[in-house]
Amino acid sequence: MIYAVFAPLVVTLLIPLISKWKEKIHTGWFLLPIPFLIFLYFIQFAGENFTPKSEVYPWIPSLDISIDFYLDGLSLLFVLLISGIGTLVVLYSIYYLHKSEQLKQFYIYLFLFMFSMLGVVLSDNVFVLYTFWEFTSLSSFLLIGFWHHREGSRYGALKSMLITVFGGLSLLAGFIMLTVISGTTSIQSMIEQTDVIVDHPYFPLLFVFLVLGAFTKSAQFPFHIWLPDAMEAPTPVSAYLHSATMVKAGIFLIARFSPLLGQEPIFFAVISVVGLITLFWASFMAVRQTDLKGILAFSTVSQLGMIMAMLGFGTEAAIFAAVFHILNHATFKGSLFMIAGIVDHETGTRDIRKLGGLMTFMPMSATLAVFGVFSMAGAPLPFLNGFYSKEEFLGATVELNQYTGGFLGFLQEAIPYIAVIGSIFTFVYSMYFFFGTFRGPFKEKELDKKPHEAPVGMLISPTILVLGVILIGLFPNAVNEPFLAHSAEAVFGGDIHAHLKFWHGFETPFIMSLIIVGIGTILAVTRKKWAGVYNIFPRKGFNEVYNFVVDSIENGSKKITETYMTGSLRHYVAFILTAIFLICFSIMIISNGFAFDFSQTADITIPEILVGLVMAIAAIATIFTTSRLGAIITVGVVGYGLSILFVLYRAPDLALTQLIVETVSVALFLLCFKHLPELRKLPSHPGVKSTNSLIAICFGGLMTLIGISAHSTKLFSPISDYFLEQSVPLGGGHNVVNVILVDMRGLDTLFEITVLGIAALAIYGLIKLRHNKGAK
Repeated sequence: MIYAVFAPLVVTLLIPLISKWKEKIHTGWFLLPIPFLIFLYFIQFAGENFTPKSEVYPWIPSLDISIDFYLDGLSLLFVLLISGIGTLVVLYSIYYLHKSEQLKQFYIYLFLFMFSMLGVVLSDNVFVLYTFWEFTSLSSFLLIGFWHHREGSRYGALKSMLITVFGGLSLLAGFIMLTVISGTTSIQSMIEQTDVIVDHPYFPLLFVFLVLGAFTKSAQFPFHIWLPDAMEAPTPVSAYLHSATMVKAGIFLIARFSPLLGQEPIFFAVISVVGLITLFWASFMAVRQTDLKGILAFSTVSQLGMIMAMLGFGTEAAIFAAVFHILNHATFKGSLFMIAGIVDHETGTRDIRKLGGLMTFMPMSATLAVFGVFSMAGAPLPFLNGFYSKEEFLGATVELNQYTGGFLGFLQEAIPYIAVIGSIFTFVYSMYFFFGTFRGPFKEKELDKKPHEAPVGMLISPTILVLGVILIGLFPNAVNEPFLAHSAEAVFGGDIHAHLKFWHGFETPFIMSLIIVGIGTILAVTRKKWAGVYNIFPRKGFNEVYNFVVDSIENGSKKITETYMTGSLRHYVAFILTAIFLICFSIMIISNGFAFDFSQTADITIPEILVGLVMAIAAIATIFTTSRLGAIITVGVVGYGLSILFVLYRAPDLALTQLIVETVSVALFLLCFKHLPELRKLPSHPGVKSTNSLIAICFGGLMTLIGISAHSTKLFSPISDYFLEQSVPLGGGHNVVNVILVDMRGLDTLFEITVLGIAALAIYGLIKLRHNKGAK
């Protein structure tokens, strides 16, 4: 499995080379086989006798973190969607994106996202899952902002990243708590300790952290606001991220942890309520949109809410319906996104107010849209897969009976009505999308170019998806036993037996479907008469809250930054030294770190005292000197005085090193003497000088005390003994310092020299640049 997962990542390294031939052959043709081969590899595992498989690759054993891949029915479903839809998206993008586009960047971002999603759904280690999770946020940010010259693309990319990364950090907190409570980083091992985790007093907090991560990623109310703005991405991105993959990552997370969390009433209450609110609100607001992809965006949010609600129900029927709808939604929504892209590509607009009557000019696209739209609407037609999962959903709402009385009992009774209302608006926006685009009067003057049917190549991908809609609708049990049942069992935590058929009799779910179709048809036909109700609701709503929060953070951080970013080097040094003093001194006091032991120090003689006094006088003189040359000389006196101290304390190697360093430093100062700034006196305000003096005395005193304490504290045996003993056997030299630098720390020394060499080249480049500018 590891080769299949990392294949897209490896391909990203080759894309820059492949893209060089894009003028002759579209880059997508080289990359198309990769997701298809991944799909073929994983499809072989599907079957009635499928059993979970796992692979373990050590990574950070000290932290119990290994790359654990676990393939069960649930992860198999998502892997096939990621690779299968990914194949069709790459094929679609070949015809959608012109060769003049930045294809290299696009496919690098796309395959990085594919790699990230494969890692999310296959990881059994929570921290590896989190790593892939954040990679999806990063790569989706790059994909949404692909057309970065557009302000809308930049805004949508930033919004999606801020919201999903906020959820990701919440998810990390939940994973850390799970690891601490269970003592393991394996998801399957955590599920085996369900009782221990659920009974823990911090379980409610842990639950909140996990669901926040899921809700933000899967655009649940009120975090749904990022998804419509993400529609600024190219249509292949929308078809991939926002129908089949990224937005379902939160769904996957809830499904994966359902065996652990699903037994608690809080799970039913929170997941079901949020899912139903999302279903209703998004379906209601979808009818308000005028952009084709905007309609589909709110439609996606609505459908995700329905799936989330079904997972919250937790019953066998609801979980099977949720898994079934994950598959169905990917087929019909992926095709509709591609159709919307085709309309935009061939007419120059996605504004439904300018569209209409396109069936005459785009018959193939309109035909494909019919199947996708009516499947999304859940119309009671036996050859559309959307009806089956919608019927299963309605049936699951009326079969809830695990709670009696109280809020949960009331919620349980209200769920069927909320489901019907939300589904009615689902039917309305579905009809609005199709009839507003392909039927009605043709508005030739509103279009930028004369519409015509898309190239055959662009129609292949949506055609394959629509064939999936039809084939699953005609033969639903062909994907049930070998595929869906295993997925549902992985979520339910037990055996699931479901037989799919179109006609269950004239029962409650079918009556609910008739009500949805009947009222939905009336509302769709009379939409213009009641659309004024949307004027009651603010057009931006929660987006205003997001904008206010982001603007407040930016303005607040700007004000805080301006208080210390004054442009004064003296202020910066003062801030840094003060912070170091306060932190270090506090820690030393709290930990009783100060220790003073002079029993093993050398005796101080008259020569050392004299040299020390000279160094102190020279150091103080640098403060009062008004001459740049005098400052350089006095600083040199301090350095040479230190060399003399090394000689007096019998450290000739250090003395020679200090002499060389000091000589080079003084020489460099003198070479740059002409370019040094004039010395300026400190402000005459007495508070400035006293503040600087206080900071200097405190910081210097602290460093002195820390030095004495470090010498006086012997927590471990000195490492110098090891170097002294091994200098000759290992390094072959009696000069211990040189042996340490050349042999024992040879690699460090090599990189230090490399850094100095790079710095020298950079300085030389700057000098040449300045010289060339001066020559001009």
